Amino acid sequence: MWLIKKNYIVQILNYFLLDLARPRNLLWFWNFGFMLGISIVIQVLRGFLLSLYYNDSVNYAFYSVTYLILEVENGYEFRFIHSRGARLLFFLIFIHMGRRIWYKSYYIIEVWESGVIIFLILIIVSFLGYVLPWGQISFWAATVITNLLYVIPYVGGMILEWVWGGFRVGAPTLSRFFILHYIFPFVILLLSLVHLVFLHVNGRRNSLGVTSINDKVEFHWFYLLKDLVSFLILMLFFSLILLLLPFIFIDSENFLFVDIMKTPEHIKPEWYFLFAYCILRRVPNKLGGVIGLLMRILILSLLPLITKNYFKFNDLLSTYVVVGHFVVFFMLTWLGGCVVEWPYRSLGGLMRVLYFILFFF
Repeated sequence: MWLIKKNYIVQILNYFLLDLARPRNLLWFWNFGFMLGISIVIQVLRGFLLSLYYNDSVNYAFYSVTYLILEVENGYEFRFIHSRGARLLFFLIFIHMGRRIWYKSYYIIEVWESGVIIFLILIIVSFLGYVLPWGQISFWAATVITNLLYVIPYVGGMILEWVWGGFRVGAPTLSRFFILHYIFPFVILLLSLVHLVFLHVNGRRNSLGVTSINDKVEFHWFYLLKDLVSFLILMLFFSLILLLLPFIFIDSENFLFVDIMKTPEHIKPEWYFLFAYCILRRVPNKLGGVIGLLMRILILSLLPLITKNYFKFNDLLSTYVVVGHFVVFFMLTWLGGCVVEWPYRSLGGLMRVLYFILFFF
């Protein structure tokens, strides 16, 4: 019985990894999916090791992270690799999704929708992990983001108190965030396997924009070596950033223990949330800002449906639209990190409008 199961597993691995036929003309942009999958697995393993030293008490969470960095042998390496790895993960997923938009790969609906779900859960996991160090920015970020639940009609206040476990962010909140941050990555791994199965069952597009092509090669060794080389190059640059700029993108306020009586002067999220933060703060009404954030994800999930019948104009014009969307996305990310004053405030409002117009266009 064990031999039968072993042979069955070997056959599955051979089908999905070794003998699988792939188009010969896949570009380097197709390597980011492989790098993204490996990075997720590495993040889960590092997070498990970090959880062995973490204390989810409001009195000791901050000091348990400090103890890990200063006292545990090589603990600072795992801490910074995990936190910087989250930023690397979003960098890879933005390029991966941008490539699919550029080559119109979102028409394979099962693959695209499963990827959007993974992206949404990854956003939640990243936010939960940002709260766990329990520094100044962590506490106030949790307070600001969870308060968005209050805008839900009729039941918003009740849901908010349930999430907090009380009348403000406190010990129950931190414990729940730690548990969810520990569980959700395994859900992402499972959904990644589903995403991979959908990809191989439905076929993948290539630089020609077609799902079927006769000129194919086996995945092993042709693409396996290509993926491994790209992953090693990525790890080289990642190592250089860790060695030369270990504290890049870290807010200095988060090195301070939580003070609920003192609000930081400037609160802004990580760089991969800045585009959403810019959209949120440009809407004067809180409910409108939350709707704008939800529309950001909803538009991605509706992209195969709203473009399938109406994407009829020539390729040159569609290229300009996609490039314009990418430019607006980068502008929103930059403006999200700027202070709320003229001209950044007015420019942010303009970019927000252009972002949704280009999507529906």
